[in-house]
Amino acid sequence: MNPAAQPIETELVLIGGGHAHVGVLMNLGMAPMPGVRVTVISREGNAPYSGMLPGLIAGHYSFEQAHLDVRKLAGFAGAQFYHAAVTGLDLENRVVHCEGRPPVRFDVVSINTGSTPEMDAVTGAREQAIPVKPVDRFLERWREVRERNDRSKTLRVVTVGGGAGGVELTLAAQHALKDAGQRAEFAMVSDAATVLPTHNQLVQRRYTRVLQARGVRVHLGERVVQAREGEVELRDGSTLPFDVLFWTTSAAAPKWPKAAGLATDERGFIAVNDCLQSESHPFVFAAGDVAAVTKHPRPKAGVFAVRQGMPLARNLRLACAGKPLIPFHPQKNFLSLISTGDQYAVASKGPFAVEGRWVWQWKNWIDRRWMRQYQELPEMGATLMKVATPAESDNAAQLREPFMPCGGCGSKVGFTVLSRVLSRLSPLKRDDVLVGLESPDDAAVVETPPGKVAVHTVDSFRSFLNDPYIFGKIAANHALSDTFAMGAELQSALAVAVVPYGAESAVEESLFQVLSGAVDILNECGCALVGGHSSEGVEFSFGLSVQGLAEKNAVLHKRGAKPGDRLILTKALGTGTLFAADMRRKVKGDWIESAIESMLQSNQIAADILRQHGASACTDVTGFGLVGHLVEMLKASDVSAELELDAIPLLDGAVETLRAGIQSSLHPDNLRMRRAIANHEEAAKRKGYPILFDPQTSGGLLAAVPEEGADACVAELKLAGMGVSAVIGRILPTEAGESPVTIR
Repeated sequence: MNPAAQPIETELVLIGGGHAHVGVLMNLGMAPMPGVRVTVISREGNAPYSGMLPGLIAGHYSFEQAHLDVRKLAGFAGAQFYHAAVTGLDLENRVVHCEGRPPVRFDVVSINTGSTPEMDAVTGAREQAIPVKPVDRFLERWREVRERNDRSKTLRVVTVGGGAGGVELTLAAQHALKDAGQRAEFAMVSDAATVLPTHNQLVQRRYTRVLQARGVRVHLGERVVQAREGEVELRDGSTLPFDVLFWTTSAAAPKWPKAAGLATDERGFIAVNDCLQSESHPFVFAAGDVAAVTKHPRPKAGVFAVRQGMPLARNLRLACAGKPLIPFHPQKNFLSLISTGDQYAVASKGPFAVEGRWVWQWKNWIDRRWMRQYQELPEMGATLMKVATPAESDNAAQLREPFMPCGGCGSKVGFTVLSRVLSRLSPLKRDDVLVGLESPDDAAVVETPPGKVAVHTVDSFRSFLNDPYIFGKIAANHALSDTFAMGAELQSALAVAVVPYGAESAVEESLFQVLSGAVDILNECGCALVGGHSSEGVEFSFGLSVQGLAEKNAVLHKRGAKPGDRLILTKALGTGTLFAADMRRKVKGDWIESAIESMLQSNQIAADILRQHGASACTDVTGFGLVGHLVEMLKASDVSAELELDAIPLLDGAVETLRAGIQSSLHPDNLRMRRAIANHEEAAKRKGYPILFDPQTSGGLLAAVPEEGADACVAELKLAGMGVSAVIGRILPTEAGESPVTIR
């Protein structure tokens, strides 16, 4: 059977991109589970590796070296990636609630979200302090500290917490500020009797010596009782002034697992058994700092989360197959490597300890080796599948046998599933929709007001994202864009969806997620979803047939551009090459995030602004690329154009991926339009030239605007949120036989 046609029987959701889940994703990428759809929900697209965080703060590592691209790992594992923060669990209905998106259904769920420092016990801590976690927010605040311009003042830095995290952060920050030429004074407060209380006495003595030598004032056996602006008050009534307050106290659990009804320990961490399975809900697993292994309590340290990865992957496989789980017993003694900020480190295990620069080099080698296995993933097309384990074979045997997908009307999504999905949506209601989803019939009926004309368009394509909700939003923006470009007001839309084969619950989940995304966009734009067609198939695809309304004489066409007009582009180019690179795992996660952000931006406001500034012609830039859509406009208007190549806005990473030779499959066909470029041979030598033929998904609008209003139009577009909008060229008169485009 074609692997792509295997039905989805089980939904496995991984909450968080922590160290254990990184191991799970690698394991799933090397040996996929037939019939199991994996979804990763993470508030961080880039997951920091805790072992390299002090080196990142000190300046020894770049951001990319110290982080793992969770989106890329999810793609390697064939998993869906949802970039969102989890806000709660509904254990009875088995759904995950997320911030800013619809709930996500699961059969089995695993939680690896880490922890944050305990702050609620100290008044003012949340307002005044910089907690070391979440790491992305810490790094943002740390960047602000480093970028302070006043080097004439001594920066006063106080760290609350004397464990490994507090000691390493203090010494790393001290090293970085000294390198930056910033004078700084450091102090540390800990309620323990010694620094590093969970380590042996040799380590404690070594770090007491290092902190003293570095001039760090250490206040032991003390506790911060209040944080005010510019100072902390200690238990003995004394105060410490600060300009920067770092918070690295003992870990605190997120509140939502306990609120959901999961069994927790006395501190709120998820109580799990030796199989990393919840003690109260057997379909829930947890690992890393967020979990507490009841029979084997261990410190909150990254080393334990790393080593839980493979046992967790094994038991998730067994749970999805309905098989008995295998207990996991964590090690008691582990190697601890703590750096001093300046490429010097102390290693300890049990009662032993050694130190030196060679220890840091050893730690650096271990950390980089561990990161490489997740950063340098196998090439696409490589043989990834290992010999199936008994659990995998059992799981495969549970799929529907034989599975012969129907065609024709037999491939439609069932009435019951469709009805449930529609009942969960809230499409916009319009008075001019006479028959729609409120009273379904064989077809929708909409009213066209007197004096108006109907503007119709349709767009549909297969999914290029592993998040159906975001895909639904982007597909809707893409489909609506043609209507905006013609100056029409949206009225109604019909959806066409093909969702992957699967169990009834899986089909419902796919359809609900993609329609939720589309309905969110349609509602924002005042467009009513009035019906559509849904079916099951091998590939996920979605599209909309859209109807808009416009005054007959106010429709904006591709024709109408006049010599002297300026060409304005409202979005950056590059989605084609970036997502081609994403398919090959040759792209940075931040580049894809920027591209998605651009594609999620509606063209509705841009179209209104362009019309207000007298646009004479307009089109959207999509599959044919900038040159292809520009040439359509020029031929319809019987004019030529001059493009300023360096003025064209580009998405982050687009130049790099094109330079690497990565192009969309449509790019070669678009390149045939080079015959329309008068100075093609000269222009082709410039590095940005290939972007002119890059096909765009949910691209921007390209409009011809009178010269006298062009600058004001761009300024208003930027003020309205289209920050990359730019004048990229001008319209020229044409002469018979000449090519319509010249590149400058």
